[in-house]
Amino acid sequence: MVEGLLNDEVRRTAVEAATKAGALLMEGLGRSHHVEYKGEVDLVTEMDRAAEDLIVEMLRSRFPDHGILTEERAEMPSQSGERWIVDPLDGTTNYAHGFPVFCVSIAFERNGDVCLGAVYCPTLDELFTAEKGRGALLNGSPIAVSTVDSLERALLATGFPYDLRTSRENNIDHFKHFAMRSQAIRRAGSAALDLCYTACGRFDGFWEFKLHPWDTAAGVLVVREAGGTVTALDGSPFVMENGEVVASNRRIHNEMLRVLALPS
Repeated sequence: MVEGLLNDEVRRTAVEAATKAGALLMEGLGRSHHVEYKGEVDLVTEMDRAAEDLIVEMLRSRFPDHGILTEERAEMPSQSGERWIVDPLDGTTNYAHGFPVFCVSIAFERNGDVCLGAVYCPTLDELFTAEKGRGALLNGSPIAVSTVDSLERALLATGFPYDLRTSRENNIDHFKHFAMRSQAIRRAGSAALDLCYTACGRFDGFWEFKLHPWDTAAGVLVVREAGGTVTALDGSPFVMENGEVVASNRRIHNEMLRVLALPS
């Protein structure tokens, strides 16, 4: 593969894996599922694992020297400096309850730099894609962040960590501060979709913390390629391993950072 360029097989595989996994998830939507708990409220279903198996098998067969980081299994190390970051079902709690807000998220990383992302929402048949330096698309058409320029007119999104009941760092204080200063807040339950909805202007901003790389890798690239800004909660550079993210349409980013800096 030429340095700095993606070949068509990488692009095709990202889209094919995301859409095929999404179709598999749709087959099980609304059915009774075997649910296991990884924590008090953090769950996994057999469909998470089935979708992950489908994606991993496809990636391993086509790119045997690539690393793979997924939610439900140990990381497969890279032999090439190239790695796939996969969330086979972002929004598992929604899915287990038959609430149709969930997606498949797949990112491709080279030498620590995410350069391709695909996020597929099968219930709406919406595919968000982005390639570094080439813009962001929704079902093949270009997307851009919103033009809202004040927090009081902004529709925001967020989520709460799985240790909400036991940790004082639970986002409730930030939620309260933003609720008093924004137009409204939505908590839909899928960080990857929240990021993509920020990218296409449905949301004007999003914040969350205690996330994992598979939650944000693809969606952050989509936001940036759609013209948005992404940082950590304190305004420092976003690092996906740190688990915290503020994404916005750029215009309200500083306002969001000021609210996040308020004392609890």
